[in-house]
Amino acid sequence: MRIVFAGTPDFAVPSLRAAARTGEVVAVYTQPDRPAGRGRGLAASPVKQEAVARGIPVLQPETLRGAEAQRELRALAPDLMVVVAYGLILPRAVLAIPAHGCWNVHASLLPRWRGAAPIQRAIQAGDAETGVCLMRMEAGLDTGPVLLEQATPIGPEETGGQLHDRLAEMGAQVLADGLGLLRAGLLPVPWPQPDDGVTYAHKLDKAEARLDWQRPAAELARTVRAFNPWPVAEATVAGERLRIHGAIALEAGHGAEPGTLLAAGREGIDIACGQGVLRLRVVQRDGGRAITAADWLNARRDLARAD
Repeated sequence: MRIVFAGTPDFAVPSLRAAARTGEVVAVYTQPDRPAGRGRGLAASPVKQEAVARGIPVLQPETLRGAEAQRELRALAPDLMVVVAYGLILPRAVLAIPAHGCWNVHASLLPRWRGAAPIQRAIQAGDAETGVCLMRMEAGLDTGPVLLEQATPIGPEETGGQLHDRLAEMGAQVLADGLGLLRAGLLPVPWPQPDDGVTYAHKLDKAEARLDWQRPAAELARTVRAFNPWPVAEATVAGERLRIHGAIALEAGHGAEPGTLLAAGREGIDIACGQGVLRLRVVQRDGGRAITAADWLNARRDLARAD
């Protein structure tokens, strides 16, 4: 089976490996090299690096809407195109090229969290579970019928980065299962997504990372988890801008103005919120690395210690 794989970030790499194990990946599509790092030199995507290491030809068109790009894809004679976090829109003409269509590995239980940031939005919303879907692509945004899915609970302290890594591996397994069923002629009939329960996972914006102390502590704690490792929540604490890498919500009453530092000790830094208290446990100063709340307090002798 001739497979064309399209993907760009780390999340797609396990799926590329699964596709390479179960079929002949004749080409990999990924986004063009982008400036990265302090020197802003051009850097290859994680998917490109994996493809090059495996000796798989790599194509990096700016768009797939042009006739030349579509002729190039058609010349590959793919039986199937697998798309995982590619980052480019596939027009109808492209969707029609592979003999078995185009499949997408998506990190949510569709129709919940269609769109760009399903992992982070699921944590931020307080969802008890999430998962991965193997979907047959159509022209709409993540609207296609589902072939296979696998659910998983979201841990009470699981971060966006931790859930990302778990779902990347789960997605690769679901893809491998689907490819195996396709080879055996046992692929289930895709089921259409219901109209009820549709939500959209809008792209993350760094402006969202600023914590609003007027919000409930439980909501802020979920945001801290969801935005770790990017874009990382931030707030002003005792007059200092900090990035917040770890925090928990406390169901504690207080009569203080939201944003007030209530206590500071080895267990953390307690900040009054619109409802409850947010305990900061891992923070980062400007220009520094992530440190425990206790280490931050050692550098802030001006603050009263609670223990």
